Amino acid sequence: MTENTKVTLIEHLESLRSMLIKCLSVLAIGLLPMFFLAPFVMDALINIIMQNSEAKLNFFSPMEVFILQIKIALILDILICFPYLAKKVWDFVLPALYDNERNFIKSIVLASSTLFITGVLFCLFFILPMVIRFGMSFVNDNIQAMLGIGNIISLTLWLSVLFGVMFQFPLVTYALIHSEIVSYEKIKNKRSYVFVGILIISGLLTPPDIISQLMLTIPTYILFEIGLFFGKSK
Repeated sequence: MTENTKVTLIEHLESLRSMLIKCLSVLAIGLLPMFFLAPFVMDALINIIMQNSEAKLNFFSPMEVFILQIKIALILDILICFPYLAKKVWDFVLPALYDNERNFIKSIVLASSTLFITGVLFCLFFILPMVIRFGMSFVNDNIQAMLGIGNIISLTLWLSVLFGVMFQFPLVTYALIHSEIVSYEKIKNKRSYVFVGILIISGLLTPPDIISQLMLTIPTYILFEIGLFFGKSK
């Protein structure tokens, strides 16, 4: 290894160290205000999820709500700081990319962020209220619902992230075809396998009810078809 190579490696490691310190510092600074914002966000989430439902949420340990607020604060902190974090990561990897790679990644990142936000909003305003209404449909004179706030908020956070990730499917399909890892014709001929795969993954990741599974499977498969269409016309 030459002296120039050593210097270059040290410079890269120093740049990585500097980037990580800046990112962690911003996250640490943003955490406190997000903690004060967390109760209002929790109330907003509950109002969205429990719309048109007379059920009340309960907590079963003194620290349960406090811990939930910390979780929400951490997620808010990451979301609010994400543009800064993405900018720092982008500045770090930018020198190693060619012009065509930079343009491709820019378009992918923008589309990925849009799809992730769309998936989260779709889950919050459509899927979760439907799941709650489906669960409450079993209430009768002999069966009463006692919903724990910890379970509901944890389910909300988990499904929101899950829908955001699954909404990346068209980008995965497009990227595979664009990079020529898999041909358009090969993916097109495997549609039935893709559908079954999405159905199985949805069943594993969603709560054990057919409504949640289908509500994740159907839009994900539609997005797969959209990615396939744009992959064909690249």
